[in-house]
Amino acid sequence: MAERRMFTKKVTDDDNFMALSSSAQALYLHLSMSADDDGFCNQVSVSMFKAHASVADLQQLLEKRYIYQFDNGVIVIKHWRMANALRKDRYTPTNFKEELAKLKIKSNGAYTFSDDGCRVVANGLPDGCQVVATCLPQDSIGKVSIGKVSIVKDSIVKDSKEKDIDKSISKKKTVYYPDDEMLESAFQEYLTMRKKIKKPICTDMALHRAMNTIERLSKGDNNLAVKILNQSVDHCWQGLFALKDNEPHSTNKGAIDWDNV
Repeated sequence: MAERRMFTKKVTDDDNFMALSSSAQALYLHLSMSADDDGFCNQVSVSMFKAHASVADLQQLLEKRYIYQFDNGVIVIKHWRMANALRKDRYTPTNFKEELAKLKIKSNGAYTFSDDGCRVVANGLPDGCQVVATCLPQDSIGKVSIGKVSIVKDSIVKDSKEKDIDKSISKKKTVYYPDDEMLESAFQEYLTMRKKIKKPICTDMALHRAMNTIERLSKGDNNLAVKILNQSVDHCWQGLFALKDNEPHSTNKGAIDWDNV
């Protein structure tokens, strides 16, 4: 998968985009950076955390149709192909084949839903050329369910079966450190331990403070961060403490008081 992502000013300089909250704009950028080569992203919760965004910000992007969300929680960037094109030898097809099959491409390059299930097909891609996608003739969009939100023509209404889009997100296991498997495993073990001692981290703000504490104590060293987390897990400590050899942990500086978390 390519490491670079592009954005078009036709989207980011548009008045409608500028009317979004700053956190919703940041969420759009983080979702785009985490997307695969076809614009699909299954790291919604992680992107929300990185952007300091809320469910309301995600809702803005859905309502303004900058993204579409499927029943399994995966999202796709609507205007992806307007800005991102890769050579065949650098292009990695998406793993979300079923979701891709539900989309087609409008004349301006934006994704839209196909109620006849036409599949986006890449044709004529010799080495060195850019990906060009074609699909069956476009039809008008009917009522299509996207995640826990339903699109009816140009408006979005709540699905009668689900009242809160956050429910679809909470069912998925959140990945906090996608680039470091050991750190992710250590953090998940720490969260599990907190639940077992009946002191779970219950709010996004508390989670954010915990991750900031890890970053501050480890000074960006992931191996040290793993040791800090393991230290708390081994001792069933509610807090996070700096590692100091030959000193009682109770006297360590850099601890955070979790009594009120």
